[in-house]
Amino acid sequence: MAGRRGSRRPNDDSTSGAPSSTPKPPEDPVQQAKDICLRQLTARPRTRVELAQALARKGVEEEVASKVLDRLDEVGLIDDAAFAEVWVRSRHNYQGLSRRALAMELRRKGVADESAEEALATVDSSAEEERARQLVRKRLRSLGSADEPTKVRKLVGMLARKGYGEGLAYRVVKDEVRTSLLDDSL
Repeated sequence: MAGRRGSRRPNDDSTSGAPSSTPKPPEDPVQQAKDICLRQLTARPRTRVELAQALARKGVEEEVASKVLDRLDEVGLIDDAAFAEVWVRSRHNYQGLSRRALAMELRRKGVADESAEEALATVDSSAEEERARQLVRKRLRSLGSADEPTKVRKLVGMLARKGYGEGLAYRVVKDEVRTSLLDDSL
């Protein structure tokens, strides 16, 4: 009978097919909290505040949550400063967000102000302006034959939604629109 599919193992007690009469013992609340945190951390890095919120949503007692979060912090699985650095780099490079928008996101995620400031220091004003120019150039190609005031309005609005200040946004858009008009006339 070896090798047959679906054959029962010799130590299998369930001959009737009915569920076993012994219920599973309730899991240890600390283990449950650890499992919740580890599942959350598997998806992406999280801040301590995000994990605490996830545990609260699942009904984990505050004392147990604190104990588990302290342990995860101790072993290095929670590091808000490292999270902030990775978050800022990623969101600035791929989403084109400004320092102001990134600061708001980090605050919302519960990152301490000192950690957020250190991470935001990696994006200086010249890098922020260059990223704004890249965003405008990319979007400018899709605006086609729209008139200049329409292009300016749409592009400044796009930069404003990404957190760029109106002075920087307007200056960058005017420069890039003027440059594109010169390129088109050649």
